[in-house]
Amino acid sequence: MNVECYDPEGAAVYEMILRQILQDVQVTRAVKDVQIYADPREPVFIIVVQTEKTSPPILLDDFAQYKYDDEANEAFIRIKDEKYLPALLKKLWEVEGRNKIHQPSRMEVVIDDPQHSLEKMVVVDPKQDLKRKVYDALFRIIPEGFRVVDHHSEDDIIALTCTDEVMQDKWIAKSREIIARMKNPT
Repeated sequence: MNVECYDPEGAAVYEMILRQILQDVQVTRAVKDVQIYADPREPVFIIVVQTEKTSPPILLDDFAQYKYDDEANEAFIRIKDEKYLPALLKKLWEVEGRNKIHQPSRMEVVIDDPQHSLEKMVVVDPKQDLKRKVYDALFRIIPEGFRVVDHHSEDDIIALTCTDEVMQDKWIAKSREIIARMKNPT
């Protein structure tokens, strides 16, 4: 973690804010590196976060069996591990609609008139969950009023360049420079 700022006291305060917010949103151990560049005189605030690798997505096939009944126009899902049942229900409600999903027993789910394939359906995606939490943290960290934002995300790196004025190319270049350093530490 590094905070680059002309004012050492301001840098120390931002480092404290950063640590507290990462802890609050429970991503401290999932963050590999954070670089902040802040210059309120310009005004610009750049934050670049590199996350640790996550576990692979959990597919429906990993914890359930399913079959289609063409005659009844339904899909039947038999749950083998109910740990993922809440996430499955949420996903099915999103893609099929809540009114089409029925749960006749704790370990069974029925979909009326299924419109989406269950094959290789991602139920839990740890990478997307982590990314969502990191964005939550970033938007808590950036200074109040800095609502002009250039966003960059690739692989395990998320970068925000923020200002309350017109975005300048030199700030975006500085952000890309920090990303390059983070990707290839020497």
